[in-house]
Amino acid sequence: MVKYEDLRKQRLEENKKRMEELNLPLLTQALKNSTSPKTTPMKKTKPRIVGTELVAVRRSPRVAKSPAPEYKEVVIHYERVMIPRRLATPTKRDRLFFAYASDEERAASIEKAEKLEASLGSDYPILVRPMLPSHVSGGFWLGLPSNFCRKNLPRRDDTITLIDETGEEWPTVYLAQKCGLSGGWKRFSVDHDLADGDTIVFHLIRPTKFKAYIIRVNNANETVSTEISTSTSSSEAF
Repeated sequence: MVKYEDLRKQRLEENKKRMEELNLPLLTQALKNSTSPKTTPMKKTKPRIVGTELVAVRRSPRVAKSPAPEYKEVVIHYERVMIPRRLATPTKRDRLFFAYASDEERAASIEKAEKLEASLGSDYPILVRPMLPSHVSGGFWLGLPSNFCRKNLPRRDDTITLIDETGEEWPTVYLAQKCGLSGGWKRFSVDHDLADGDTIVFHLIRPTKFKAYIIRVNNANETVSTEISTSTSSSEAF
């Protein structure tokens, strides 16, 4: 134990002598007495003052002396083709039980429609249109041949009336740019229970009136009256 204390004291003395030789005590004292370096103060900047003033708006020399124009809202009313609503609400078709016509049934319906077309004569334009699923369900849109539309139907949107074999009328919206029947066609389709494969013979008895003869795909042997209504008399010609 005595030996260890002696060695420790000896080591301390040696370290002290080394520190004195390196002048460490003097350097430590100098650091304590020295002051921290002065920092350069930040320059104070004056805030920018933004001035505001009213300046006259530059106007063309031609209208500089004229009073400024006054603007007001103008309501523009566009004409729309409206279809009068019926009281009855069309029934929704169940797509799960939607019946699709076979090729044979569709061909038989078209053949019968063409026979009816031949019996109607050529005094008025006739269009034979087989029904597809998109015509009688879903979107209920009936597209018409563009050549037939350009030649026989109005050049702008209009109301085209469909007349069935009983003489009852169904107004529809004709879209000239799209060449087809939109609003009102669904009502006609549902009220007449049109199905895929049915064929309709459209007889244009007036510029905006079609006599519609329906050929049922499920009853190809059904006789269709080819007697033209009195509405197709010469007094109603174009």
